[in-house]
Amino acid sequence: MMRILTGIQSSGKPHLGNILGAILPAIELSKKPGNESFLFIADLHTLTSLRDGEQIRSNTLSIAAAWLAFGFDTDKNYFYRQSKLAAYHTELMWYLNCITPFPMLANAHSFKDKSAQMAQVNAGLFTYPVLQAADILLYDAELIPVGKDQRQHIEMTRDIAGTFNRMAQKDIFVIPEAAINESVMTIPGVDGNKMSKSLNNYIDIFLPEKDLLKQIKKIESDSTPLEDPKDPATDITFKLFSLLALPEETAEMHANYIQGGYGYGHAKQALHEMMLRYFKDAREKFDFYINNPDVIEEKLAEGERKVEPIAKQTLGRAREHFKF
Repeated sequence: MMRILTGIQSSGKPHLGNILGAILPAIELSKKPGNESFLFIADLHTLTSLRDGEQIRSNTLSIAAAWLAFGFDTDKNYFYRQSKLAAYHTELMWYLNCITPFPMLANAHSFKDKSAQMAQVNAGLFTYPVLQAADILLYDAELIPVGKDQRQHIEMTRDIAGTFNRMAQKDIFVIPEAAINESVMTIPGVDGNKMSKSLNNYIDIFLPEKDLLKQIKKIESDSTPLEDPKDPATDITFKLFSLLALPEETAEMHANYIQGGYGYGHAKQALHEMMLRYFKDAREKFDFYINNPDVIEEKLAEGERKVEPIAKQTLGRAREHFKF
């Protein structure tokens, strides 16, 4: 049996890039026989950049609703909020903090990328990798699917766990492996850069139809006249359409671009219609869950009850070493 762990910050509602690049692949991985997945909402991590409790609560519900809408099986797997098990996560984090070298954290990309503006760097951001290590080690996770930008953090988790095990002279923690999918697609945002909440260039597929169309219409395109041929290889709308469409649908739009007489407005309308079809079931389920927060709460609370004994047992092993 392979134990897989994934954490999602509650910094906003999942967008198209999150869904295609992370949510759907993770759900497929969780469905494989013999795998069990731990999916948690990392609301404590969110505090490094967002401290509005109402916003965090709203984001948490949206994230949970999205995963449920795409079919994450909460009976087979584990679905929980980090904050509801904070006593375990933060206590283990303290033990790990006390064996983690300062230079290791100072060299972390999450810190170095912002260290030029030290006034904006908080201690939570500096020790972020240690809390992440606690999140992973607490549940004896074996496989951590992450993007290339998170590879360093998993290596740090491995180093910290190894240090603790050597100190204890026994295997207190499972040493996790990073699962880096080199073929993970980069989803372009409306400006052509990687789709990101921070760049505000994302597409929210759960918006009402008219609002979704407004977002799609913001996709940047060149000034090629309607009647002239266009280059599908450089067009953002075509790239997004091809990620969702069947091969024959992609080929048809490609031909329309090449022959001319087909405008970017036509392509954006086709992308809108494609998204409504492709995500029809997920949009309906998302609306159900987001309008029934008690159902989400029940599923998360059940997941937290299921996962707590595992966290308690692992923390107990660490506490035993210190005779606490």
